[in-house]
Parts: sequence; structure tokens; C-alpha cells
Amino acid sequence: MNPILGRCSHYYRASLFCATHLNLSTCSLKKSVCSYDEDCLDFLPWLSRKSGGHISPFLSIGNSSTYGRCLFASKCIYTGDSILKVPYSVQLSPDNLPPLIKSLLENEVSDNAKLAVVILVEQKLGENSEWAPYISRLPRLGNLNSTIFWSNEDLEMIEESSLYQETIKQKTQIEEDFLAIKPALQHFPSLFQEVTLKEFKHAYGLVSSRAWTSTKGVSMIPFADFLNHDGISEADVLCDEAKQLSEVIADRDYAPGDQVMIRYGKFSNRTLLLDFGFTLATNVYDQVQIELDIPHHDPLRTMKMDLLCRHSTPVLEDDNAFSSCGNSFVIKQVKSGSRKGRGIPQSLRAFARVICSTSSQELGDLAVEAAKIDGRLARQPLQNHNIELQAHQFLLSRINQLIERYDTAVKSLAVASSLCMSNKVIPRRNLAQDLLNGELRVLKSAGAWLKNYCDTLKQNSKRSNITSSDEEDLL
Repeated sequence: MNPILGRCSHYYRASLFCATHLNLSTCSLKKSVCSYDEDCLDFLPWLSRKSGGHISPFLSIGNSSTYGRCLFASKCIYTGDSILKVPYSVQLSPDNLPPLIKSLLENEVSDNAKLAVVILVEQKLGENSEWAPYISRLPRLGNLNSTIFWSNEDLEMIEESSLYQETIKQKTQIEEDFLAIKPALQHFPSLFQEVTLKEFKHAYGLVSSRAWTSTKGVSMIPFADFLNHDGISEADVLCDEAKQLSEVIADRDYAPGDQVMIRYGKFSNRTLLLDFGFTLATNVYDQVQIELDIPHHDPLRTMKMDLLCRHSTPVLEDDNAFSSCGNSFVIKQVKSGSRKGRGIPQSLRAFARVICSTSSQELGDLAVEAAKIDGRLARQPLQNHNIELQAHQFLLSRINQLIERYDTAVKSLAVASSLCMSNKVIPRRNLAQDLLNGELRVLKSAGAWLKNYCDTLKQNSKRSNITSSDEEDLL
């Protein structure tokens, strides 16, 4: 039994943005009692008939006042119970593409785009689709809130976050995929007539927010995708290749009526908002992606760039599939009292040490030191305390600049919200506030650690100078 690989995905109902601002504990989540969803009473029997077996003896589809559609315990569930099994045969994947359409799609088209075409096909078939009970219960056009659906004006609210550029990149990819699949769809005018970019983007958003990536590939798992996200849950979707099914194992006890939840992943609000369209008011996995560069006016720029290139480290992806490489770094929250500054990448501190080096001799010494250890450059504190201090003051200055910009953006959103006198809810503004507040909290934690480190270096330098002066007096 292996865990699902990559991002497990699920959509969050568009009408429930108020839920993104509740800091719910595990206890309160467990006490969230659900009622039956009358519109879905026939769904599980249909899926069981289609699969030829029982999907779940424990779960029913319901509604929660906080989360909307959900799965809840219909009887007692105990830790370790297998609460859900969905065979591969009733999961939608690119393999479900009609052969004629599949043969016309270019190899460059992504799996997400191919699965989006599967959804478009089934949507066009309507009641004639064998998947109609599932397709008809997917969110309707306009009901997804990933940032890929935000207007340019909406996106300006999150311009300080790297999510801004990530969203633009995703939008561009979707448009490129649409141009690639459109000629294939035009071969079937009776089925598709004219598919718009808006329709394709919606289908793509359904895939991004609901599909899991496993050894089977990208697939949508009916019923399992009604499970909502609990950031501190240890339960996730597992794949059993031998039995050809996906499974969920309970990580805690549930009483009848309790909502059952899983963790989609250790995702920051940046990922949750891009892929799923929701945020958490307090997210322990929040992080900030920052970029640094060597100034063009630096006379040692060429040498420094060459040194960094020769001693580059492997690209390491974090839990959100974002990577620290080159001059781009991911900062996570630094716990107060941390002596080692866990959360601030060593590669970032090394980059700063190289930037602040002032001579070719210093750079040469760094290269020699790297060769003696493990090839990684400037990972140890510099022996020259003055340059070590300058490097971290440089980082602190950069972090403080970002803190100031984030703080201004957050205050601007707060003012805009207070000026809105109508009863109309502005959910995207609230989502933007959660995103920026979370990243601001990370930046402040990193800034506090760097300031403390710089203060310690200054104190040590003063003690060293006093000691040296005393020694000279003795001589």
C-alpha cells in the first residue's frame, strides 16, 4: 500500500468562504455534525453498482454548516479502519478519452489538459454519459475560486506574493493547452460545437482541484473527493496496486455524525489558493518564495556567478512542489527560540555570504573550504566575522523591505474591506488577506531570527575586541 503521489486535490464549495477564516481545532472539527445531503442519496448506490462492490460501510454524503458538502461517519469509526475503497475502474483518467480524440491530441498536451477534455466530453453527453451522476455533481461554471479564475484587478491584491507570478504562469499554460487541444475537438462538431477557453479553463480547474496523481497517473476519484481538508490530519488517500484501488485509513476515532476529513498535503496557503481556491486563517505550512541576485555593478559579479554555478546544489522540492534553486529560495516559519534558524535555507545564507564577499581571495577561500567538506559552498559561518555580519545584515535588510511591502498591502486590503458598506461579501479579498498575513508572519519570524543572529555577532565581536585590547595592555 503506497500513499498517493504528488498533490491530492479537492474543491472547496464557492459559497463557503466564511469557513476560510475560522481557526478550527481538531476537537471542533470532530464535533462538526453533518446532515444527509438529500441531493446525493442515490450517488453512493450508483457508484457501488458501477464498481461491482461496496465503496464504504462507514461513510455517507452530507452537508456541514461550516464546510458544505462533506463525508460523515454513519456509524462508529476507529483509528485504523479502512473507511473507503474506490476501484481504479471507477476513476476518471486520461485513459477514458475516446480513442479517436486521443489519437488527435498532441503528445505535448499535459495530462491535466487531457483529463479536462474527458470532463468536457462527458459534460457534452449530458444524461447519456455513463458518468452523469458524478459529472452533474461537479461545481458549475463560475463556482471555482482558484486564482486562475481571478481578474487582473483581483490578482493585484496578491501582487507581493509569488502566487501572483505562479498564477500568470498557470493561466498561460492553460491557454497553450487549449490552443493545442482545440483542433482535435473541431473534428467532432456534433459533440463539441464551439468549446470556449472559459469552458476549458473550468474543466481544467476541476482537474487541478480534484485530481490525485498516483502511479496510475492523474485521476479523479468519485466519492473520495467529497472529503474536506484538515491540515493536521494524518489520513490521506493511499493506492493499492495489487488490488487496483484507492483507499483511506482513519487516523482517529469518529462518532456517528462527525465529519470525516483527510489532509490534502502539507500545503501553504499559496498552494491551497492556487489549486483549491481556499485558504486557512492560520496555516503552519505557510512559506514565502523570495529571489536574490548579484548586483550588476559588483566588480566580482562574474566570479561570484561562476563560483555559485560550479558549486550549485541539487534542486530540492518542498512539500508544496516549489523548489529552492539558483537565486530563488523558500523561507518557512522560524520557530521562536530556534538557535539554527530552521526555516531559513542554508543555501540562502550561503548565497548572501558569497554576495557580500569583497575580494577574489575570499571567494577562493570559500571554494577551497567547499572542496574540503562536501562541495557545498559557504554553508558554514565565515571566519571573517565582519563579512558574516554583513551577509546576514544584507538578508535582514531584504526581509525587512519585504515586511514593509507586505504590511502596506495587508493594511490596504483592510481599509478597502472597511469601506465596503454593502452586504455583498468580497471573498477574494478575504482570501488575499489570509495569504498575505500568513506570508507576512513567516517573514517576521525570519526577520526576528536574523536580527537576533546579527546582534549576537556584534556582541561576540565586541567581546573579542575587548579581549584583544586586554592582551595588548598585558604585553
